[in-house]
Amino acid sequence: MEKKLVIIPTYNEIDNIEAIIRKVMSLDGEYNILIIDDGSPDGTADTVKNLQEKFAGRLSLIERSGKQGLGTAYLTGFRWALDRGYDYIFEMDADFSHSPDDLPKLLEACRDRGADLSIGSRYCNGVSVVNWPIGRILISYFASQYVRTVLGIRIYDTTAGFKCYTRKVLETIDLDAVKMKGYGFQIEMKYSAYKLGFKIEEVPVIFINRQLGTSKMSSGIFGEAFWGVINLRFRKIRPKTTVLV
Repeated sequence: MEKKLVIIPTYNEIDNIEAIIRKVMSLDGEYNILIIDDGSPDGTADTVKNLQEKFAGRLSLIERSGKQGLGTAYLTGFRWALDRGYDYIFEMDADFSHSPDDLPKLLEACRDRGADLSIGSRYCNGVSVVNWPIGRILISYFASQYVRTVLGIRIYDTTAGFKCYTRKVLETIDLDAVKMKGYGFQIEMKYSAYKLGFKIEEVPVIFINRQLGTSKMSSGIFGEAFWGVINLRFRKIRPKTTVLV
């Protein structure tokens, strides 16, 4: 039976964490969840621990000290998933901006249509964003245009954080060589998969701005992504020298 893991990084998501866990667990197909919490002072990790007995064997938690960045959280999760033999590994936010109901659509693209990486895309079918200020939509949309132009990749939503990887993608990318830690991480992972020849499919989804909790976006995140893309353009992307079996 195929093994599916949804990785959800958290920092101060007490308003959302129980609801998102229960929703993912209610889906057909038995999706497991790994929460990676960066020392949330609001009790996010404690809520996860309280749910672990109910979802025994399906809900796991990694607690880290302090905010170490989105990219490092996912890299930790990827290695954890590979060590435990997962076939499909998902990235998803905790705040319901990514709908859990779209997880099967991302899975279908990989399992049934041969994609190696599927992306829940806000921009492959027009602009599908709800409750974002127009200024933020424009920044996000043109940021993706900028990335497409600089890197020459045919992906409309280059900064999307809602994805499904097949195991072979994460086995092949040299995770130790990934440099960007914030939202630039999302660009770097897509570009690495693209340069290594993997099939990428964008799946249209509707992105809904969080209703509860506080956004983690900052100007530093945008700065890293802007300069990181330029550096990425001139970097050689090589596969991991030893592929796991």
